[in-house]
Amino acid sequence: MSQIDGLSHLGNKTEYKDDYAPEVLEAFENKHPENDYWVTFNCPEFTSLCPITGQPDFATIYINYLPAKKMVESKSLKLYLFSFRNHGAFHEDCVNIMMKDLIKLMNPKYIEVIGVFTPRGGISIYPYCNYGQAGTKYEKLAEERLARHNPQGKL
Repeated sequence: MSQIDGLSHLGNKTEYKDDYAPEVLEAFENKHPENDYWVTFNCPEFTSLCPITGQPDFATIYINYLPAKKMVESKSLKLYLFSFRNHGAFHEDCVNIMMKDLIKLMNPKYIEVIGVFTPRGGISIYPYCNYGQAGTKYEKLAEERLARHNPQGKL
């Protein structure tokens, strides 16, 4: 089986969705599911819309995860994150939606999503959410990382 079997975005013309599009996310098999290792994505050009004013919000989104059997394909993740560009959602909603969609896609051992949003009205918001598979050491990892999370948003 080829590394790109089942992936429709790689090597094809890029089509950007006009609004939130979780269906663009694609996954591939993890070749090392027996290993615990971090995968980190950094999206410094994330944009979404304020659901009340329609004004744009800008952020850097960090996604860190420990893959299990599946991994998210990076071009599909880029298209997915881009699909928030015309989507109205509060900052906290954005990171939780992302985490839930990625859990549904690949069921990682552990995942966390951090949003570092630029100030609007003199206030910055840094929402953080995480998840560890229930009944495993990763659930405990999620509890520990959440308890130690720096609420000032310093990464």
